[in-house]
Amino acid sequence: MASLRAHAVNFLLRHTVKRKFAAMTSPMDARAAMTARPPRAPRGVRFTQAFLGDVPGEWAEAPDPRAHMLYLHGGGYMAMSPATHRTITGGFARRGFRVFAADYRLAPEHPYPAAVEDALAAWRGLRGAVDGPIVVAGDSAGGGLALALLVALRDAGEAAAAGACLFSPWTDLAATGASLVFNRKRDPMLLSEGIAEIARLYHAHADPRAPLVSPLYADYAGLPPLRFFVGAEEVLLDDSRRAAERARAAGVAADIAIWRGVPHVWPIVGEFLPEARRAMNEAAQFLHDAAQAAPSRAQAAPSRGHAARAGE
Repeated sequence: MASLRAHAVNFLLRHTVKRKFAAMTSPMDARAAMTARPPRAPRGVRFTQAFLGDVPGEWAEAPDPRAHMLYLHGGGYMAMSPATHRTITGGFARRGFRVFAADYRLAPEHPYPAAVEDALAAWRGLRGAVDGPIVVAGDSAGGGLALALLVALRDAGEAAAAGACLFSPWTDLAATGASLVFNRKRDPMLLSEGIAEIARLYHAHADPRAPLVSPLYADYAGLPPLRFFVGAEEVLLDDSRRAAERARAAGVAADIAIWRGVPHVWPIVGEFLPEARRAMNEAAQFLHDAAQAAPSRAQAAPSRGHAARAGE
């Protein structure tokens, strides 16, 4: 059962953010709305501007980190930044991760494949700068980008992340999920009607079903363990549910947690929401376990034969 605070957050989102989105005449109108007033960052976390692989971003650091993370923020590939997601990156820092949040290029000024190129460059920069296993996390568009990164690394024959955690990921830019219809009125924040238009700003002339545009359609064989978090009332529910099913069918260890009564990417609300704290605790435990297990798993790059087949 959702907490009273979750009900209050959903009410506010439905009567402010969702109404504002409904009144917009262009998807670009959402950029300013999504970037304004970022939530308060967690205490005890230091945020430092930096570059990795020539990609700008910021470190989120707290005392005694035990693992490294690359974080990819959401915002429909056309809005938001590491600063808007400090409740999440700072939350991971407080839970034992040294986090680099990449400030990847945004559409429509920089359509696909710019975001994938930047995610790869940031990963390679992080891989070359630190020792030990690295995990990946992301939300919404950043969750889809995180999956695309894992697929691109596999196809290139490069060392994989130890595991990945995905909050309400946007995996299907072709917008074919049934939840876009049956959750249209139930979602307290997102509108089904504008998703395909926002998607076109990013994929431009590329096929929206191309695996690195919409990782729902990718081959998941050989990917590291995955954990999906998604709300039962989200219009993007099926983006997570179908991706998890495809991953499991390919032999990947993929878990999905479907939470009732929470909005899209609810961990961004931070410590105010008990469901956000619990989801962050579960995500951190999953990723620490994956990082610890990585040395006993085949952490090396996949065989050239598999990489070649995946790219055919």
